[in-house]
Amino acid sequence: MKIKQMLNRFYVHDIEQSINFYEKILNEKCNMRFTYSEANLKLAQVGNILIISGSDEALKPFKDTKATFLVDSIIEFKDFLLNNGATVIRDLKVVPTGMNMTVKHLDGAIVEYVEYKNKS
Repeated sequence: MKIKQMLNRFYVHDIEQSINFYEKILNEKCNMRFTYSEANLKLAQVGNILIISGSDEALKPFKDTKATFLVDSIIEFKDFLLNNGATVIRDLKVVPTGMNMTVKHLDGAIVEYVEYKNKS
């Protein structure tokens, strides 16, 4: 059970402008980008920043989530979290990148957990 990467979540309206800005300031290229049609969102990753773009209405259900943890086994994390006082807000679900869930930790922090699907 391992957290592979932690991403800061930035909520924006103009994804192109944000990608351009963070590529320059971090001196890194956008290494992931996709549309999450079901939620009317566009997402991109530049370094350790997850840019989430959409209308105020589309972003509203997600804005309380403060970080995204990329993990090796979402099932193991779910079991661990539930056994350590966390509450599942949005249960395991297939998403464009693999599987995710959103959890409220015992301290009140809301975090999305994502296990990328294998790219074989």
